[in-house]
Amino acid sequence: MRIFYIWSMFMLLIHISCNASTKQNNEVALTEKPHKILTTKTDPNTSNIQVALLLDTSNSMDGLIEQAKAQLWEIVNELSYAKCGHNKIRLQISLYEYGNDGLPSKEGYIRQVLPFSDDLDEISKELFGLTTNGGNEYCGKVIATSINQLDWKKSNDDLKLIFIAGNEPFTQGPTNYKDAATDALEKGITINTIFCGNFRQGIDTMWKHGADLTYGEYSAIDHNHQTVHIATPYDDIILQLNNQLNDTYIYYGSRGAQKRSMQMEQDQNAKSYSPANAVSRTISKSSGFYKNKSWDLIDAAEDEEFEIDKIAEEQLPIELQDKSTAELKKHIAKKSAKRKEIQQKIQELNKKRVEYIKTNSKKNDTSLETALLNAIKSQGKKKSFSWED
Repeated sequence: MRIFYIWSMFMLLIHISCNASTKQNNEVALTEKPHKILTTKTDPNTSNIQVALLLDTSNSMDGLIEQAKAQLWEIVNELSYAKCGHNKIRLQISLYEYGNDGLPSKEGYIRQVLPFSDDLDEISKELFGLTTNGGNEYCGKVIATSINQLDWKKSNDDLKLIFIAGNEPFTQGPTNYKDAATDALEKGITINTIFCGNFRQGIDTMWKHGADLTYGEYSAIDHNHQTVHIATPYDDIILQLNNQLNDTYIYYGSRGAQKRSMQMEQDQNAKSYSPANAVSRTISKSSGFYKNKSWDLIDAAEDEEFEIDKIAEEQLPIELQDKSTAELKKHIAKKSAKRKEIQQKIQELNKKRVEYIKTNSKKNDTSLETALLNAIKSQGKKKSFSWED
């Protein structure tokens, strides 16, 4: 019996030791993983603007989607003027659609179209791919989903905004919008609501309350109002410069040619609304927000860590495959200088273009663009962001 008792105590000590070791290892794993995420994603010299667009794509929302397509580039352009001390500004946009009967019912008729991305061509492509159908609009559900799924920045100094647009009561669906708003507030995310219809009706159906809970802004817009693009005397020159700008891109990598084609497709999508909208996209392409390091050698070469000699020959355009590393670097430097020169010309012309539009346009306070920009600027000022006049 004594031997059995000693043996039992020995096994118990081993069990306790193993559990302690396992617990310690688990605690290390739990603490190390978040630490790694924070160190790789936090840049003290960057101020982030994160915008999640939650768009109702039920049958009645064709006008809303058309406004979003038509006004995307003017929104990006206005955001590109943001400043926050001496920090670099990084814009990320996410896109969700909800209220469409073509979406899975088990997901609450919600689809993440795009996670947070700074790839403006990708954002444009997905936006132009949206279609409308049917409708079960669950506002609380889509807000909660975007909060939980997206990679929101941890710092309270970053500008983290949700914009939800639709026209059905805010109270519909299995998730209480108040709970979603509470979660957003705890994470430093501001909810802004855009009701597509009568201002008073939006208040009565709790759209304003949904914004008030996180100190966001409520707007009512005429979503069926057609976007008016004002032509200016500078448009033709800017579009000619866009053709020259496109000639400075050098694709690389397994998806380089595909991404280069997407760039051209989004030029055409913008032009499908009007030449003036194509001009707005060209302005965006001359801004610091339009970067394509994943497929363009000019943008990629801006990183000190980028090594051109690590790119396989077959992943370069045919005309560059027989060039030496030194020749490639020289070619990239030449194209880079040309791009900066073209972008500078576009920016100078845009200053004149903006003044012309201010003089010749009637202020429209009922568009998606106006609702978005007013809220972003108002809330950005609270986080030390500012905009040039």
